[in-house]
Amino acid sequence: MLLLALVLPCKALLAKGEYLTQEDFLAQAFNDASPEMHQYYLQPADKKIAQDILGHRFKPFRVRYWLNAQRSAWILEEIGKDQPITIGVVIDTNQIEQVRILVFRESRGWEVRFPAFTRQFEAARLDDDRQLTRTINGITGATLSVTAVRAVARLALYLHQQILNADKPA
Repeated sequence: MLLLALVLPCKALLAKGEYLTQEDFLAQAFNDASPEMHQYYLQPADKKIAQDILGHRFKPFRVRYWLNAQRSAWILEEIGKDQPITIGVVIDTNQIEQVRILVFRESRGWEVRFPAFTRQFEAARLDDDRQLTRTINGITGATLSVTAVRAVARLALYLHQQILNADKPA
């Protein structure tokens, strides 16, 4: 019993941590040729849509992103249960190419970092109701982490659409 009491906290401690640096994420996203960082300033309508997607107020008034033609990378944070999860999303031609967990700070739900989970997002798009076009299966015991990653994926797709539309002449 004592051994079990010692092992369980260790597993929780191992779950937390930085899995991928911002630099490594961007190098993977853009084949070692990271474009310069840009900022998107959210308009009131964007803030309302972000709130609808996340289910709570989105505090930042600007978000950073990296763009090369139709390909963008986003590093966003969303609360799991109590702590923020830092999530990287790469979008190419309006669909998700990859989702990566960069930093996980919770003691539970860390399974969202594994490719078996994140691969489900590949080729997902936003439908007209701003929902993902792919079903994302949950993970037992990681409901809040799954919800956070799903919401960030939707938000990144929405923001990607906004920056591409901003570049089009009216």
